[in-house]
Amino acid sequence: MTVELWAPIPQRVVLRRPGHDDLPMRRDDAGHWRADVDLAVGDEYGFVLDDDDRALPDPRSRRQPRGVHDLSAVVDLGAHEWADAAWPGRELAGGVIYELHLGTYTPEGTLDSAIDRLDHLVDLGVDFVELLPVNAFNGTRNWGYDGVLWYAVHEGYGGPAAYQRFVDACHARGLGVIQDVVYNHLGPSGNYLPRFGPYLRAAERNTWGDSVNLDESEVRRYIVDNAMMWLRGFHVDGLRLDAVHALRDGSERHILQELAEHADALSAELGRPLTLIAESDLNDPKLITPRDAGGYGLTAQWSDDHHHAMHVALTGETAGYYADFASLDALVKTTTRGFFHDGTFSSFRGRDHGFPIDPATPTWRLVTFTQDHDQVGNRATGDRISQTLSEPRLAIAAVLNLTTPYTPMLFMGEEWGASTPWQFFTSHPEPELGRATAEGRIAEFARMGWDESVVPDPQDPETFRRSKLDWAEPTDGAHARLLDLHRRLIALRRARPELTDPAFGHTSAWADDATKRFRMERGAPGAPERVVVLANLGPDAWQVELGEPASILLTTGPALADEVPTDGVLALPAESAAVLLVH
Repeated sequence: MTVELWAPIPQRVVLRRPGHDDLPMRRDDAGHWRADVDLAVGDEYGFVLDDDDRALPDPRSRRQPRGVHDLSAVVDLGAHEWADAAWPGRELAGGVIYELHLGTYTPEGTLDSAIDRLDHLVDLGVDFVELLPVNAFNGTRNWGYDGVLWYAVHEGYGGPAAYQRFVDACHARGLGVIQDVVYNHLGPSGNYLPRFGPYLRAAERNTWGDSVNLDESEVRRYIVDNAMMWLRGFHVDGLRLDAVHALRDGSERHILQELAEHADALSAELGRPLTLIAESDLNDPKLITPRDAGGYGLTAQWSDDHHHAMHVALTGETAGYYADFASLDALVKTTTRGFFHDGTFSSFRGRDHGFPIDPATPTWRLVTFTQDHDQVGNRATGDRISQTLSEPRLAIAAVLNLTTPYTPMLFMGEEWGASTPWQFFTSHPEPELGRATAEGRIAEFARMGWDESVVPDPQDPETFRRSKLDWAEPTDGAHARLLDLHRRLIALRRARPELTDPAFGHTSAWADDATKRFRMERGAPGAPERVVVLANLGPDAWQVELGEPASILLTTGPALADEVPTDGVLALPAESAAVLLVH
């Protein structure tokens, strides 16, 4: 076989294999190195650059048996005997996403142990499993956003073979898989890419470090090939693209458009839908606008604004970026128009922010949530809303989240109101880096007024252990009741077409700040039936005057009759919600 490497920086590259003589590689004028050698699956190898005697891992390594600082191992992704030949794929439209972190989803924290919990997700009724990043990082525990070898599956999770088993198991149960990928930066330890070539712009940084050099065609190819590896080699159904606002690309063909074009072409080849979802801080609908209309043509993007509006409505928190969402009118706007900041002034940013969404855009192109890994894990103590809200308000949160006009997402454990936190954890082996990470985290929240003693040390193994789900909870008391509510809501979402109607014009909303009441209607104007969602977040009962016959599809709190009284007035108790079918 021919081993290939793009490395325009070194003047000499040698292929190293245990038990063999070093093999000099041949270079062409573009900085591509090649060597003809017999390598079998499992064989280890690395590259020695110039006069450095240490072998570095392959930038495109598929497996790192002993971590990101050691030799790579040969993997044949085509050797897996897939059982999903009949898998038709899943369209995002009408779906529900479940976000999970492998290391804390199960006690064992592996892909194989996660397979054993997939039936829970099938019973819940979700359509997609979204995995936080699984690519190789230094250490044993991490959120995954400090990855340095994008092509390798972290060995602690089970490596590439376990990943293929996991995807196969998901497809066998009718679950699609979305993989979170990070193309905007690399982690602080084990990043050898700058030794090989100009992968980064050292003079241009984003929040997490040096920017990825999107001016270099080979770096763009590195990203696109990686995306196609997940979609083709691992059979995943979609990618969640982390923080795309940090992808600084001045080219005529933005990297996001390039990714979308390749994904669409591969989708046509494979005969199944492939999904690209962007996380973006820009509130810019260009990401999801079709390419023939001047957009990038991605499938969907997250809407933090809708999260902020729901979070403030449920918790009353108005500090920081929540300040602009203090009124329930913010929830009305995000429910009916997608973004709150669509060209309006953002007090947190100190400037106008965002752009309006074309009403012709299908609503499912926005992914929304009441909790996610960032909105929980980036709080000082990593506390979920279930650690502060009452059971009645958690039930309202479930109703608001799962009757949304958008594509709803749950964060692992949310469905039963998990009592465990999800905190920021790391395991940097380098003492200096570990100390700097911990001190920086604690100092950040101390500047915001937090008592340093309550901010967990990310390097402390106990911080990681505290963040693992407790699987004894789902069958217990309030946890079991909340889980049952989520099951019923997802089933209702599937049963009532109004709840997956993708037209912005088919959703209306109203709120009253003084009484803390919210009403949403789903359904086409003039249709014989429509769904009405009522949320009473206030302390007093709400006499809802419907004025027309209605059936009660679902309620939280005290049980109500199946039908609204003949006078068309429904008495909705304090801190409860109801979903009605108006005839």
